[in-house]
Amino acid sequence: MKNTVKKLLGFLGKSRTALMMSVLLAAASICLSLYVPILFGSAIDNILDSGVSFGPILEFLTRAGIVVVICAILQWAMGIINNRITFETVRRVRERAFEKLEHLPLKYIDSNAYGDLLSRVISDVDTFADGLLMGFSQVFTGIATIIVTFGFMLSISLKVALVAALLTPLSVFVARFVAKNTHSLFQKQSVIRGEQTALIDEMTGGARVVAAYGYRGRSEERFDKINRELEKTSRRAIFYSSLVNPTTRFVNAVVYAAVCLVGAMTVISGGMTVGGLSAILAYANQFTKPFNEISGVITELQNALVCAQRIFELIDQEPEVSDENLPELKDIKGNVAVENVAFSYDPKRPLIKNFNLKVEPGKRVAIVGPTGCGKTTLINLLMRFYDVDSGKISVEGEDIRNITRHSLRQGYGMVLQDTWLRSGTIRDNIIMGKPDATEEEIVAASKATHAHSFIKRLPQGYDTPVGEDGGNLSAGQRQLLCITRVMLSAPPMLILDEATSNIDTKTELRVQRAFEKLMTGKTSFIVAHRLSTIMSADMILVMRDGNVVEQGTHSELMEKGGFYAELYNSQFS
Repeated sequence: MKNTVKKLLGFLGKSRTALMMSVLLAAASICLSLYVPILFGSAIDNILDSGVSFGPILEFLTRAGIVVVICAILQWAMGIINNRITFETVRRVRERAFEKLEHLPLKYIDSNAYGDLLSRVISDVDTFADGLLMGFSQVFTGIATIIVTFGFMLSISLKVALVAALLTPLSVFVARFVAKNTHSLFQKQSVIRGEQTALIDEMTGGARVVAAYGYRGRSEERFDKINRELEKTSRRAIFYSSLVNPTTRFVNAVVYAAVCLVGAMTVISGGMTVGGLSAILAYANQFTKPFNEISGVITELQNALVCAQRIFELIDQEPEVSDENLPELKDIKGNVAVENVAFSYDPKRPLIKNFNLKVEPGKRVAIVGPTGCGKTTLINLLMRFYDVDSGKISVEGEDIRNITRHSLRQGYGMVLQDTWLRSGTIRDNIIMGKPDATEEEIVAASKATHAHSFIKRLPQGYDTPVGEDGGNLSAGQRQLLCITRVMLSAPPMLILDEATSNIDTKTELRVQRAFEKLMTGKTSFIVAHRLSTIMSADMILVMRDGNVVEQGTHSELMEKGGFYAELYNSQFS
């Protein structure tokens, strides 16, 4: 908790000027608001001394009215400044969190539910903002009110001020005890809320699969289970935290009664005027009120601190190793070498072991094997989405860990089985790898992949908007756009991971011919389950359990009659 507050203060420190202005305005408004009871007390004493005289009373009321108006203006200005401090701080936190997400290693992204990460950056930050705003508007001003009010009470009567000061802190101990015991409940509540968001994200993202496989009932059961757990935890947290307000109100009532009793006795003994008693009773209310306000928002503050802790946990994650000072890879011809590489996602379950490969420029390397043998993992290593555990991968003789990731990835064109399109137009998605492409180049690339015909049939052609992940296009159309994107950028090396899996057979034959042109003179890595698509490859790597068990051309492997021949015959027998 202390670490979270320290980090929060670090973000708030960037708004020092606004904070100082807020403090000054708060002090001024509190002093003015506490001056009003003195004016009323003076008016009461004036009546007792001189009788009812409307002239002096009107003067006191006028002064009190002016003070109240000035106080209201100061509080309005303070509210604007506090809002600005809060939402500037929230903006900084969100920017830092999003920046960290972009620099986190894929290992972290893959090992956490997307919905939970989404919940941290959006929902948790919103809750944190609400708590921060309450902290400024109630907690901060409340503490200032307590200090200033006590000063005014001391100026009137030391005895009565000490009675209030000794009894009121009892409410603080009650609030602290409850807050300490509810923190873990709010922490659990925030975690469960993240799980709920993750499930909703998963179910909405895979809505078609959920409907197709009749999973709706089971997904509802999962949601209901999480929802019931969230309800149970939230109820317990709110129940315990709601005990604070009534207990502090009871303590405050005791304080007020004690102040009345001691104050009345002081007036009788001549130690204080009736007007002074009137003022000090008003101050007793003012003195105890902040304790009620602080205890009243303790639920939101606890929740906000837990949410802040979750977002700071994300921000504090170790980013991927920086390559800022490394040289860029230039003049890429397509020489790739893999030497004694070992890699595993889980240290207890080795995947790729002692893997070696040497590819010359312009060669086509096909990677085949059963599901889970390490084909896509090899692609992740070539693109440096993951770093190898041992050994090295080189491009043009340079260890890819000694060059910038950007320059390495610029050398590859990648088409995956899982397509990715961003919100924008058809054109925006095609030119992603080459933003300065001309209209002629875009159309030529689209014609080469046979995407031009379906694009022209769209309502606005190349300017047709596509939704998130291309939801208004068919799977085949999305894949054609991804292929067109690579065709346009024309990189020196290609990675095709089941690149034509969602395309009909007739279009696939046309696209394969387009790929033939595209791959001419380019080093290409082709992952395929349909072995008919890689028969012309210069080299076929047959993988099994993370190892290359066979290597050669199609005819050589068929002659061996080994594992590749077994896979091939199982498809065409």
